Amino acid sequence: MHNKILLTDEEIPRQWYNLNADLPTPMQPPLGPDGKPVSPEALAPVFPMNLIEQEVSQERWITIPEEILNILYRWRPAPLRRAVYLEKALNTPAEIYYKDESVSPAGSHKPNTAVAQAWYNKQFGTKTITTETGAGQWGSALSFACSLLGITCKVFMVRISFDQKPFRKIMMETWGGACVASPSNETEAGRRFLKEDPNTPGSLGIAISEAVEAAVTDKSGTTKYALGSVLNHVMLHQTIIGLEAQKQLAKIGIKKPDVVIACAGGGSNFAGLSFPFILDKINGAAIDIIPVEPASCPTMTRGIFTYDFGDSAGMTPLLPMFTLGHNFVPDPIHAGGLRYHGMSPMVSQAINEGLVKPRAVNQLDCFKAAMLFAKTEGMIVAPETSHAIAAVIEEANKAKEEGKKKVILFNLSGHGLMDMVGYSKFINGQLHDHKLPQEKIAKAEAELAALPKAAVAKTGKW
Repeated sequence: MHNKILLTDEEIPRQWYNLNADLPTPMQPPLGPDGKPVSPEALAPVFPMNLIEQEVSQERWITIPEEILNILYRWRPAPLRRAVYLEKALNTPAEIYYKDESVSPAGSHKPNTAVAQAWYNKQFGTKTITTETGAGQWGSALSFACSLLGITCKVFMVRISFDQKPFRKIMMETWGGACVASPSNETEAGRRFLKEDPNTPGSLGIAISEAVEAAVTDKSGTTKYALGSVLNHVMLHQTIIGLEAQKQLAKIGIKKPDVVIACAGGGSNFAGLSFPFILDKINGAAIDIIPVEPASCPTMTRGIFTYDFGDSAGMTPLLPMFTLGHNFVPDPIHAGGLRYHGMSPMVSQAINEGLVKPRAVNQLDCFKAAMLFAKTEGMIVAPETSHAIAAVIEEANKAKEEGKKKVILFNLSGHGLMDMVGYSKFINGQLHDHKLPQEKIAKAEAELAALPKAAVAKTGKW
């Protein structure tokens, strides 16, 4: 039995995988306010051109610069572990493996793209990067990456998480990042949202608006914006996770997993693990691939596939994605990284193609799963990761009912040592499930009616 499978530094993947090259139906382009496709040049005020080139690339494999690998070696290749103690507790015939992304300095998968984005910005001459963060994982990761590359980092953190997770702010400050609660009085967008609702818990959409505004209004021209999820180049950088996992499974004689699971808020850790396996599925492999989201923010399972803004103020291009509407403000659940109104266009397209099948779970079920994981495997996971574990337990119990030996692979996207307030509230019976009322879906449909429609293409092959 292999409890942990390791790769040497020499075995680290040296290219990222771009799913854009293999999607059965080509991606639809981002649109401007006039409804016309956005040119790469139109994105230049927000992103450096070297990352814009990756955003629009159709190349299947993109080489990882050696300088980026030299930074990633601090924690990569990351371990693949077998959850043998969870298997025993569930009495399941399934073998459960997880990619342990908690070993990064910031404690999550986020530095995989934070380092890459900071490096490409450095090459471009960027002096300051602005960004948003939900639970604080992305803000921490970007602060860490910017500290290594000598770039100033400014983070707008969703207010509810800013209040719930004070140590995340301290992590950012330790690495030299500046963190403010969003909405703030520092931007026109922030002031507008505060005027509408002084007690708003905030949202990722609002925080994105503030971060984009702060970048594009900087008169020096040396400030750019970085996004921790959603966009194509972010998905690309994260695929190192799944590429490592494929090598590790092969080391113990597993050609493919039967089930691949990860939580999904904007899509980055899910894409990172799953996209290399989606390529296998496109090429004929029988794999169930499951992105898991909160029932209170059911973007993929109850959202509308259409064009929508990535932020609440309408400053970003219109993206083809599953969405609950850019004005949607989710309930203040503790999985702050999953409280986003939209889903990555690439993940959304994979859903449309039938390549992946999303699932929504309730907050209490997630914390129950996380508690069982802590009491068996020992690790206290992030509330976001607990969504994946809840689905893993469902699949392991299904394998037991069917009497089938299955290989289940999931992404442990981060540890929960900065999320103990949520665990405390669960232990003391202070957490509740949040069911999204259908009226909010109807409201989103009405608000989105005026925006361009995205074409839904399903092959039905999978």
